[in-house]
Amino acid sequence: MATRLVQITMKARDDSALGGFWAQVLGWEVSSEGPGITNLEPPDFAYPDPVAVCIDLVASQEPKTAKNRVHVDLATTSTQHEAELIARLTELGAARADIGQGDAEWTVMTDPEGNEFCVLKPGPLIQDTGPIASVVVDCADPREMARFWGEAMDWTLLRVTDHNAVLRSAKGVGPYLQFLRTPDVKTGWNRVHLDIRPYRGDDVDVEVARLRSLGASIIELDESVTWTVLSDPEGNEFCLLAPA
Repeated sequence: MATRLVQITMKARDDSALGGFWAQVLGWEVSSEGPGITNLEPPDFAYPDPVAVCIDLVASQEPKTAKNRVHVDLATTSTQHEAELIARLTELGAARADIGQGDAEWTVMTDPEGNEFCVLKPGPLIQDTGPIASVVVDCADPREMARFWGEAMDWTLLRVTDHNAVLRSAKGVGPYLQFLRTPDVKTGWNRVHLDIRPYRGDDVDVEVARLRSLGASIIELDESVTWTVLSDPEGNEFCLLAPA
């Protein structure tokens, strides 16, 4: 059995407005499965498909109090595209941000609700990822994250060092998943988290037991939550959705 990353979920004060921002940035379509939930996916997309990691925005009045531990990197295809994208992001309500990145080669920005993201310089590794080049998770130990997530999912581990670990769908399409070593300490629930799915026909209970054997922990919530919420060995929350 195995799982794969299918989407990220982001808390938002105004899920519709923030969803509209990200839909314009990515060129994706907007839908909703209910009040307080905005779903984004590429046009003509057959969910789930590794060519894209979708975005769900969920209404929440919890204040943002620290830098998010999960963010996305946006791909660019040329120097001109990079400049045009940054200008367009600014027009849509994004702003440049200083999170201590120093003289980095990428541009750090925040969306209209203050969620950090990066615009990468063009390069051969991100020419075929789609608009989201990677989903990045801050961590203390990239090697441990590589062990856990490399076994939790059927994605391929491409690189692991003391600085970062990088995975990608075994089909070699879509964005990368990167675990980046940072000195930041996790405080409270992550505003952005990963959602993973088993494959059609798999048994969720068996998958939960397997994830727990790898080092995940169950997070008990009220019975209205129909999916399983867990945390990885560093305490990052993630959701195990129904098989599909």
